[in-house]
Formats: sequence, structure tokens, C-alpha cells
Amino acid sequence: MLLQDDRIRLRALEPEDAEAMYRWENDTTLWRLGDTTRPFSQAAIREFIADASLDLYAARQMRLMIDLRATGETIGCADLFDFDPLHRRAGIGMLIYERKMRRQGFATAALQLLAEYAFGHLEMRQLWADIPLSNEASLRLFARAGFEDSGVKRAWIRAAEGTGYEDVRFVQLLRPER
Repeated sequence: MLLQDDRIRLRALEPEDAEAMYRWENDTTLWRLGDTTRPFSQAAIREFIADASLDLYAARQMRLMIDLRATGETIGCADLFDFDPLHRRAGIGMLIYERKMRRQGFATAALQLLAEYAFGHLEMRQLWADIPLSNEASLRLFARAGFEDSGVKRAWIRAAEGTGYEDVRFVQLLRPER
């Protein structure tokens, strides 16, 4: 079945996801990885969830929640963002929020499912990600998934300590030839 394997399921956002998303989006330790500079209100989160039903071509982004099939527990999310329909590419992001759920293969499975969906169902040509050089776990994750190193963006994001800037590795995965 599309968007699931024996352990996890990727699913659309539901109104019940607002509490978890509010916590994740307002975790200031994650802000430097994106473009967030201020807290999100609960109203803004509810609006984001309501807009999530928009078509990828209209919204230019899609968030899927990662659920454990055995328990139904939501452990993170997987994003397609900056969707470019002309060039058929998108950025891809992955979050397993709770540390105790990391290093168990859930992000690997989610990344594989989302890539299969993007290439097979959406007929995209390319997925890409920006990964801070200090995020060794994510660098390994994307390398295992077949993403190729395409360069380094120098001093691209603020360093975690808030002083100075950090380099980011740009990785890409091209659709397998058929």
C-alpha cells in the first residue's frame, strides 16, 4: 500500500495534530534549520492544518505525519516543500521529534516511502535537502537513501550556539531511470 510499510504510515494532517505541531514548530532549537524567527500561534497552526488539504500544486508544500502502525502514535513528520512544478523538484525534510524514537530506522523508512511517492505517484524528477554539517545523523540518513553530495553552502545557517555560522551540505536524489 502507498505511503506505509510494516512499521510506519505516512498520513495527511488532521486537526488532532495541532498540539504536537504547536510543540514542534515552537521548539526554538529547531528554528535555525528552517526560516522560523518567531513563535507560531495555535491559530496559525490550525490554519496551516486547514490549508494542508490544498493540492501540492497550489500550496507548493505537503506535510505528512509519521505514525507507528502498531500503536498509532505520531512520532514525527515528513515534508515536501519549495515544490517547483516546472522543474518537477522539491525540498524534503524529516523530523523524528522524540529522541527515544530516533535511531530505530523510522526516518529511513519515512524517507524511502516519501521518495517512492514523489517519484512514482507525483512523477517528480528530483528531491533535495540542505543538511547542516554538524547533523551527522541526517547526513548518514540521506546518504543511505541514495542522496548524492552536490556541494556545500558556506556559512549558510546560524550555528546552534547562536554565534557564527555553519556550513550546510546540499544533497540531491534524482528519479531512477525507467
